[in-house]
Amino acid sequence: MSVEIWPRIAPEQLKAAVAQSEERELDWLVQELHETLTNLKHGLEDCYALLAPIDPGSTLVLSTHRNEIVKGTITRVGTRIVKGTIHLRLRTLPQQTISINPDHPIHLGPLTTLHTLLTHSVDLLNLTLSYSYPTEASPTLDKNTSSPQFLSAQLRLLSQSFTESLAILKGPPLLNSDPSWTSRSAAPSHFIPPLTMPSNSSHNQSSNPSLSFHLTIQDSSLVLWLRTLEPAHAPVHFSTKLALAIGTARRLEHDEAERVFGYCCTGGDSTDMPHIHNSNHDPNIPLAPVLSGTRRKEVEVYVREKVRVESADPSLMSLTAKLTALTHTLGLARRNLAAVMGEEMED
Repeated sequence: MSVEIWPRIAPEQLKAAVAQSEERELDWLVQELHETLTNLKHGLEDCYALLAPIDPGSTLVLSTHRNEIVKGTITRVGTRIVKGTIHLRLRTLPQQTISINPDHPIHLGPLTTLHTLLTHSVDLLNLTLSYSYPTEASPTLDKNTSSPQFLSAQLRLLSQSFTESLAILKGPPLLNSDPSWTSRSAAPSHFIPPLTMPSNSSHNQSSNPSLSFHLTIQDSSLVLWLRTLEPAHAPVHFSTKLALAIGTARRLEHDEAERVFGYCCTGGDSTDMPHIHNSNHDPNIPLAPVLSGTRRKEVEVYVREKVRVESADPSLMSLTAKLTALTHTLGLARRNLAAVMGEEMED
């Protein structure tokens, strides 16, 4: 059995007709994507609003499970922790209460990067809509900017931005130790009273531990890491050596025990960024430039105690859900466009 077209059409005419049909289909899809991109823009603006610095912010509870080693609340406004009071009952430190200094809020590096990515995504969508769908008020400057190829390239950039944003909200793997605490712990000036800092100076060295306060994002939750630090070269009292030798005392066991770390908290300036490069730092995270006059020296320390406290953030959870849905919508639009253009979609 064979299929014939009647009346007969020359192969050249048939090829031209197929090309015209594909071109009309591509034009129709590009016009249909206008509504999809407009909805993406509105959804992205909703995501942006969830991270906006709007008072009174989100008050989050910090509490360890089944005990009261850590208990308190902190308030996040946008990308900053502006206030909070935390009661500590660590085994290697005296019982104490620390408060966030409202004059020196803690800037959350992952959320600052996320805010930048969302801003870039909104600008990218505005640019794509204005160039790919010109109006009389804003005509396109170049025919190439209204082509399907230009639209496909813009959507690929937008997809990369969405992927990076979701990766920030996901955070580092739970089972892997995050080395960024060695250079991104909060500076003493963020607290009342100020936290003590380990020192390399022989005059200031003692066996009394100091505290590292490190905030990060993991699975759309705010995670606080508290570590008690002891200078690696601090003298050990004879009584402590004897107690460890006979077994009446022992070190707390954790995955960072008996390892030497180069520690340098963030500077006390408004950028809240480290002032030196640390060999343990994640190479995928960019460091801020060194600021003259505020450079801090790296101190070799042991981690004597390590406590993790997780607090679910409703705004970040809602942001993740919305951004995931937008990513799926964008992926579908990119696949449809690639199929009609006869191209393979690049991730």
